[in-house]
Amino acid sequence: MAAAVRVIVYPPDAEGGRRVRCDGEILGRALGPGDFLEFLRRAGLDPDDVRMDDPLLIEWRSGGPAVWSADPGEE
Repeated sequence: MAAAVRVIVYPPDAEGGRRVRCDGEILGRALGPGDFLEFLRRAGLDPDDVRMDDPLLIEWRSGGPAVWSADPGEE
């Protein structure tokens, strides 16, 4: 049986922040990749070992790791 995705990153909100959840717990609202990696570190994952495009670990909803704005023209 395949392991479930551990991290879910929700679509950008009106201010461009993305809610991040790991193992069912909300970690916070990331405003960019730095915030996201810090949340992973606090959750016990080593940011140096995490590929932000790893579909087995991270589910990106409405865009991938390059999308931090609710308006696609503002990336």
